[in-house]
Amino acid sequence: MKYMLMICGDESYSAEPAASSSLPGCESWQSEMKRRGILLSSAGLRPTSDATTVRVRDGETLIVDGPFAETKEQIGGFSLIECADLDEALEVASKHPAARFGTVEVRPIWES
Repeated sequence: MKYMLMICGDESYSAEPAASSSLPGCESWQSEMKRRGILLSSAGLRPTSDATTVRVRDGETLIVDGPFAETKEQIGGFSLIECADLDEALEVASKHPAARFGTVEVRPIWES
């Protein structure tokens, strides 16, 4: 089953994206997950100051600068993984370096 790991953290602590390969330990995590055949894709996101949010309400398109939610923690990157089950996905997420200072949300992906 495929899972999206959403890497969340407080942007104010670092100019680097939370999921960038410059995060200490991230390269070894990626290497291990690739070796295990789990990591399908991974990338860091640009800061929320570069984000644009789009909504359509009653046929009107509303475009706003910034992220959807005004919160301290924002999604800084993602990893797409394929695991046997949720237990394995949680084990993989717990090993991500960002789990030590931020949050790694694990969400199953609908497969068509």
